[in-house]
Amino acid sequence: MQLEDHAGDIIRKARAMSGVSAAAAAAAAGMSEAELATFEATGELAKQNHFAALSQLVGLNSAKLAAIVNGWLPAEKPLHRWHELRVFTTAGEGLTVNCYLIWDPATRVAALFDTGLEAQPILDCLAGEGLDLQHIFITHSHWDHVEALPQIRKTFPLAQLHSNSEAAPKGQRNQPGEAVALGGLRIAHRATPGHAPDGVTYVIGNWPENAPAVAIVGDAIFAGSMGRGNQSWELARQKVREEILSLPPATLICPGHGPLTTVAEEQEHNPFF
Repeated sequence: MQLEDHAGDIIRKARAMSGVSAAAAAAAAGMSEAELATFEATGELAKQNHFAALSQLVGLNSAKLAAIVNGWLPAEKPLHRWHELRVFTTAGEGLTVNCYLIWDPATRVAALFDTGLEAQPILDCLAGEGLDLQHIFITHSHWDHVEALPQIRKTFPLAQLHSNSEAAPKGQRNQPGEAVALGGLRIAHRATPGHAPDGVTYVIGNWPENAPAVAIVGDAIFAGSMGRGNQSWELARQKVREEILSLPPATLICPGHGPLTTVAEEQEHNPFF
């Protein structure tokens, strides 16, 4: 298991968020601009540097960043607590991306959250478990999260699509206050733009045996980091604070990239917050 973003990625993102030049960041860290460039590209350090000063300059928590430099990872998640939750990780074009499948054990009705890059592992699971895919929830419309959507919809043409995209046809866009029932499970949504204008987090509650809620967050937040502020860095960070980190501490965070984490772990370890 490794984080989606190493410490160099985090510094690079934080510099972009705060508008700090490479020269200023390198000076604060006590390294040359060439050394900073290598660090941002690889996450590897040739010598000890002044992370406290650099963190303060770019708006990061220095202790949390130091922990990531020293190898912090979120704890392994006991997914047996969420009996009907499956994670699919597909790879291509230099990246890996996660998508998630849940279902009601009584009715065998299923819901998919994003599609990743390849449909076949999802289709194999649906067939193997005897599931009827009735809902597809999209966290945002970036290509890597919807690449396999045409093939999924070809196999399950009646599955209802849910998204926050303004381009979505009538009946497919999430409505304020709307919640979708999947057997005993309840799927609500919270708008989390910033990385993408149509960014949305889906919160799944009412799990059997009092398992914590599950938040499918797309690229809003990663374990130890966050997605790029393509739309707005300020908005992206604000929405993570308000809509994700405000959830109960035990909430399972399922990001679009990298390992699963929890609200409590991100409150304690994510240097952006």
